[in-house]
Parts: sequence; structure tokens; C-alpha cells
Amino acid sequence: MENISEPYVIHYPRIIAVADNSANQVELIEFFDCVGGAMWSKCHYQKSPLVESVRCIGSTMRYLLKPGTVDLSLEGSRFPAGISSCKVEGEEIAVSYIGMGGGGVGAAACRSDAAGVLRSRSDPAGGGKVAGATIWLPRMQRVLIGVDDTDTPEEGATWTLVHNIARAVEDERSVYLSHTIVQLFPVPYRTKNCVGLVAEFASSDPEGLALRFRTLLEKYTLSEKTGMAVYCGFTPSEDLLAYGRKVKRGEVGANLFSSIRDPGLRIVMRGRGIVGAVAAIPFATRYEEALELCTGQN
Repeated sequence: MENISEPYVIHYPRIIAVADNSANQVELIEFFDCVGGAMWSKCHYQKSPLVESVRCIGSTMRYLLKPGTVDLSLEGSRFPAGISSCKVEGEEIAVSYIGMGGGGVGAAACRSDAAGVLRSRSDPAGGGKVAGATIWLPRMQRVLIGVDDTDTPEEGATWTLVHNIARAVEDERSVYLSHTIVQLFPVPYRTKNCVGLVAEFASSDPEGLALRFRTLLEKYTLSEKTGMAVYCGFTPSEDLLAYGRKVKRGEVGANLFSSIRDPGLRIVMRGRGIVGAVAAIPFATRYEEALELCTGQN
């Protein structure tokens, strides 16, 4: 019979944090191994005054936090654990958790040595004890890479190529977070399904990430009309979202995106696919709207 080295600890694989330029918003992104524990945390952590919203995206739980420190009135079963502090400290983000009983184990023991954690401070946890921990994470920024038109009628698929490139360029400074297929308006010159792609990263090296991604995209694309755009910022602007919705609802000229007022947007490869590449960006992780097929009548 095999032994279990830590029978009462489940280690989070990775934790990262993304902040906006003003340091007024932080997205805490926890990669989880135990879905039950992650859902339990979501249920209770969202009661903290610092937590503005929580979303489960794939194998990550995403907490939108406002920086600050609060005293949490913990109560068994009703509110046994939460996030008590979030501070943006230069190039680092410090997040503090506290919990009682099993919630204390999750707060202190399970998160402290996750990949991405620079250092941590934690209390002894277990049994009925109240325990807490603070973890320090690199301050990262969100990078969205939009791509369209990499295949031909004979071979290829843009959605698979984007995922494989995203996996290939991922490293400790640029973590691959999500992949979203965006249904565009089915123009006559489409290959077949007419979709654009957006890959989401958390990065402290956005320029290096974009360069590595472009190099592989140019190497493996099968089309001479490939488009690639990069967005760096916490949330795409309403201008960018409005543009994306236009491309979903009808055929759009290649020059329309020049009217977008969003300093975070940069055009990298300007083939005909740039229309779909830019349009895909604001739909990152907005899966239901991204996959909606618009015929021009809806």
C-alpha cells in the first residue's frame, strides 16, 4: 500500500495576480487541483468585502479584488474563511487569507507553496484552529493575442494552432490562461466556419511574449492573409467591444479598426485576417457571447 506524504494538504498548482495600471483592481487567479475545494472557496470567499466578483474559468477560479484590508467576522459553516487583505506593493501583490478548521488549512497550508508565489507567511493550521497566510505574487498584466486566417480550404485549423503556440510560448513570465473561439459573421470568403481566436496570458514580459508568438505564427500559418493583434490591459475598452460586435453581426472593412480608441491595442500582422483577430480580443472568456452566431438579423 502506498503512503500519502501529506494526507491533509492539497496543493494549489499555481496562483497569479493581474493588476490594472492604477492599482485599483486586482484579478487573483488560482489554478486548482480539487474542484470541490475550489467551489467551497468560491462560495465563502465571495462574502468578503474585498471580493467584487468570482468566476470559474476552466481549472481556474478568478477573484476580482479591490485592494484593502478588512477584519472578517468568521463563523463556522456560515462564513468560515475569506480573503482579508489585498495590497499592490510596487511590482508585487500581497494577498492574505484566513479561515477556521478546514478553511484554515486551505487558507494557510494549501496555497503557500503554489507555483507563482514569491514567498509566503502562514500560521499552523488544522483541527479547529483559526489560521491565516499571506502570499506575495509578481504583479502581472493581462495580454490578449487575437489571431485569424491561418488555414486554407485544404488543411489547417486556426483554433488548434493558436492553442499549440500558446502552450509553446508559455513560461514563468508569461502564463497561458485561456483560449476563446469567437464566431464571426460568415463572410463569403471564409474558409468554412469563420471564427477568430483570442489567447489570454498573464505576463511580466508582454513584448517578449508577443515576439515569440509572432515568430511561431509566421512559421506555421498556412495562409498569406493571417492577422495578429495584441492587447495589453486589464479590460478591453467599450470601443473595442463595439467593434467586435460589429464584426459578429456583418461584414466589416479592414480599415474600421483604425477608429478604435484603445491605447492597449497593437496590430502585429496585417493580413486580411486582422479584422477577425482584433474582433476576437474583447470576447476573451466571454464564451456565450463569443460563440453566438449572428446572421445580420439578430
